[in-house]
Amino acid sequence: MSNIDQDLNYREIICKAVCGKGRKFSQSTHTITPSHRPTSILGSWIINHSYKASRNSDDTVEVEGNYDISIWYAYNNNTKTEVVTETVGYKDSIVLSTRDEHATGKDLEVSARCIQAPNTLEATISPNGGRVVIQCEREFTCDVIGETKVCVYVNPDGALDDWEEKDWDYGLDDQDVDDIDQFFMGELDE
Repeated sequence: MSNIDQDLNYREIICKAVCGKGRKFSQSTHTITPSHRPTSILGSWIINHSYKASRNSDDTVEVEGNYDISIWYAYNNNTKTEVVTETVGYKDSIVLSTRDEHATGKDLEVSARCIQAPNTLEATISPNGGRVVIQCEREFTCDVIGETKVCVYVNPDGALDDWEEKDWDYGLDDQDVDDIDQFFMGELDE
């Protein structure tokens, strides 16, 4: 069989695939100035988180978002309470740890997923006593999706008679199957 005949047994299929992946854990500190001088912090929480992702360069994705930080605090020597809410923004630059060097161009899509929603770690009264300092954390994963080629072998005889009789044992045991991450691609944003 000549090389030309062998080449006819393969087909290139163009499909969309994940061609870059990244993950980043971030911590940030925000300072909020309430209308009264706080005596003690009674609670803190984050709500209304929204974000969008875009390609920053060939090897980074930028996630830009904001959320509302609410602080419940006591003032006037712990005789009165109030809740102060402030919207804060952030930008996280995520380096792609896995990247297909051949996938470039404008047609690449970016998908980001917040795997740890922003939450407060600690809220303390600042040393000057007039502000509240909040430490927050969040974590994102991102995928860059683009077109790629997959090369597949085509049976020149088209015979499938022995399909069920083939030995398909690839040497996998139960431990190998348990180690498979069925969500390795994550969920695609809709």
